[in-house]
Amino acid sequence: MDFYEKIRTLPTQPGVYLYKNAEGEVIYVGKARNLRARVRSYLLAASQANAKTGTLMREAVDLDYILVANEMEALALENNLIKQRKPRFNILLRDDKTYPYVKLTLGDRYPKVFVTRRLRKDGSAYYGPYFPGNLAYRVAEVIHRSFLIPSCKVDLERYHPRACLQYYIHRCLGPCVKELTTPEIYAAAVKDAQLFLEGRHAELEKGLHGRMAEAAAAEQFELAARYRDLISTVHQIGEKQRIASAESDDADVFGYHYEGGCLAANLFHIRSGKIVDRREFFWEELPEFLGSPVADGDSEGDGMDPARGEHTSGAKAPTSSHGPDAGAEAPAYLEAPAYLIANSEKQPTVDFVETSEREPEVHFDSANSDREPTVEFDPGQFFSALLKQLYIDQQYVPRTILVPVDFEDRETLAALLAARTGHRVELAAPQRGDKRSLIDLAGQNAKQSYTQRFRVLEPSRKAIQEALADALMLPELPKRIECFDISHIQGAETVASMVVWEDGAMKKSAYRKFQVKTVTGVDDFASMREIVGRRYKRVKDENGTMPSLILIDGGLGQLHAAFQALEELGFTSQPLASIAKREEVIYVYGNEDEPVVLDRRSPVLHVVQLIRDESHRFAIGYHRKRREMRDRDSELLEIVGVGAGTRQRLLTHFGSLREVQAATVDSLAAVVPRKTALAIWEHFHATEAGASPLVVLKS
Repeated sequence: MDFYEKIRTLPTQPGVYLYKNAEGEVIYVGKARNLRARVRSYLLAASQANAKTGTLMREAVDLDYILVANEMEALALENNLIKQRKPRFNILLRDDKTYPYVKLTLGDRYPKVFVTRRLRKDGSAYYGPYFPGNLAYRVAEVIHRSFLIPSCKVDLERYHPRACLQYYIHRCLGPCVKELTTPEIYAAAVKDAQLFLEGRHAELEKGLHGRMAEAAAAEQFELAARYRDLISTVHQIGEKQRIASAESDDADVFGYHYEGGCLAANLFHIRSGKIVDRREFFWEELPEFLGSPVADGDSEGDGMDPARGEHTSGAKAPTSSHGPDAGAEAPAYLEAPAYLIANSEKQPTVDFVETSEREPEVHFDSANSDREPTVEFDPGQFFSALLKQLYIDQQYVPRTILVPVDFEDRETLAALLAARTGHRVELAAPQRGDKRSLIDLAGQNAKQSYTQRFRVLEPSRKAIQEALADALMLPELPKRIECFDISHIQGAETVASMVVWEDGAMKKSAYRKFQVKTVTGVDDFASMREIVGRRYKRVKDENGTMPSLILIDGGLGQLHAAFQALEELGFTSQPLASIAKREEVIYVYGNEDEPVVLDRRSPVLHVVQLIRDESHRFAIGYHRKRREMRDRDSELLEIVGVGAGTRQRLLTHFGSLREVQAATVDSLAAVVPRKTALAIWEHFHATEAGASPLVVLKS
């Protein structure tokens, strides 16, 4: 059926539609209350005037759809398909990090406690999620210390001859060794740990008081003292939580700042009335996939570049579940739980740090750069798409979610989250009052995040390029630098590397490795001449583009060798420089008499050193791999009586094949049998053995 004919015959029921390109790839997923009306709106001239819709319809050649019972089901299905298919016209939250849970393996003979980020239907009890992530580890540590439930990898389905260190430092009851504990004692400890994780502190304290009294009556005073200390820890945690629970409910608050095609969003997690966590999301150089046609009250998720960076810190209210599908809530742990006061010397801190996946870069302070927006930004559609990916299918959703703008399917999404979590979820866009003040605060932080990410780092890149061009006398700003290094050990397995710096970062996909083929022995100059010649002969043959600068790891000898190779190819005006390792002096070809000596704190020197060091690292790594390959095919294996084990013993003892060759028979016999030692010596000294005087036989 024709593409447009298929659109005209779509049903009018709720569902999800999937646009496909000529290769059959899903390029956009959307949902609608009325599939026919929603999809037909893409054909309108006014809709195709939109940058995103016009590009989408030019690429789309086919359409699939899935009918569902209602709009809530369409919302959930749309989210699942976006995460599965990752269509490029939808917003993709690739940094969809998960928070850790505490797992109690109730299905085991002797349950253990672990920290995990993955929920499974395995009969275990999961408590969480916790953030910051180390909070889950601190909770597990309390369980180890107080309830003696281990998290080791020892198989507890059978007994072992002796206990591990955890038993002797009093962090485990020792169920791995028969008669160190009993199933009844261990089950009681597991029950206590469950009560602790579920926040049933009053019930736990009552049981501990009874056992403390029994131990004291039986004159087991050490056991009674342990129960006393445990009661104190549990009581402190319970008091801290009761104070916090009276303050306020949990909430998530969003703010954003959009400017010049780039977007920064901040998410504040408020737990028990306190801001305990901030997350940052960034979308750089947003393409034209923003905004979409709206028909019959529908609005769809936008397509944007993936989030590049995110930082989290703080604490989160945990929930308890037996398996991932349960949704019962557990009490809120605070950002500084009371048990940390009793069991830890260091209190947790909240660090608001901006992070990035880019390579580290050195930069100057620079004036802000102005960007012209490419398309009109629709924040409602953005938050509609973002909230779906953040909250649908999550184990824990706060009771209140505050966003700066309203969007069409807000009420539907709130109803879906409430149905999945089992409690009412308020998804609101307040315009005034205290809640709006919180949104404004998140927005102010988002603006600061934008400034940190887009107005400081990117102008510094241009400043570095200008400084490089000025210091190295380049004819234009350097966009691409290719750096070469030679690596060998006394002329053996000589290799070379080429690394690439492009637009302010190392471009690892453009790295190249070379084997030196025409040079024997130690000759770095000839090796450099060969490698540079081979590299740029290929560039010339393929009509490629020469880099802004060729950087050589070495001194004047390597610099002149590289120029000879370029001169033979006709690249006499190619910018060329080298950096000496010890002096950190930069030689620019044509001005060798006036080397560039930069201050050791100079950002230009730091960039050149970064490129040089990366080239050296890459060359060393390749050289080691070549040596390993050589060692696997050692000449020793050619000798009768020498196998892989004998070869390894010889190389370990003497250090290298050259030392084995120089060794005497007696030295070799200290490592291998004398017969084998003699065979090895004769293999490497065949000429000497043939020249030995003949024995004269007397008649």
